[in-house]
Amino acid sequence: MKRLSQLFMVLALVFVSSSVFAQFTQTQQVAEWQRAKAYTKAYLDAMPADGYTFKATPAIRSFAEQMLHLADGNYYFASSASGKPSPIGKPSAEKSVAQTKEATTKAVMDSYDFVISSLQGMTAAQLDEMGSVEGKSISKGNIFGKAFEHQTHHRGQCTIYLRLKGVTPPGEMLF
Repeated sequence: MKRLSQLFMVLALVFVSSSVFAQFTQTQQVAEWQRAKAYTKAYLDAMPADGYTFKATPAIRSFAEQMLHLADGNYYFASSASGKPSPIGKPSAEKSVAQTKEATTKAVMDSYDFVISSLQGMTAAQLDEMGSVEGKSISKGNIFGKAFEHQTHHRGQCTIYLRLKGVTPPGEMLF
């Protein structure tokens, strides 16, 4: 019973967290994305150039692949919400961009610019419209919230890569 109660609390927290982002004003969401872009850039800058192909274990993505996967998610979610075609097309950034510091940084920063411009190009009414992601019907504003959660997750995973390379990760940038 205790585990069920704990599970319920975790699910409630996840629901509230993902729903709260969609309730931000468009201006607030843009500001959060700009902050996230700067925070991710600090991670990209912190990793030495020779660490971009580093894998914590052979079975997982390299640091560059993690960041490029983050970029792919940014394009996917923003395109799904806005209806704007993703400029990266196929194959994904993770599969097509060189795993160098310069190429990865450019691709990731470009993905944030796409999210921010997509979000700025939508009206409040459009953000309230229903859209579809992964077969789920949710508001387009909430799709941006899911994108924000996705990029936060993958940036957070990169903390261990930096630590394993002897680099202190950037401090939190909550504001």
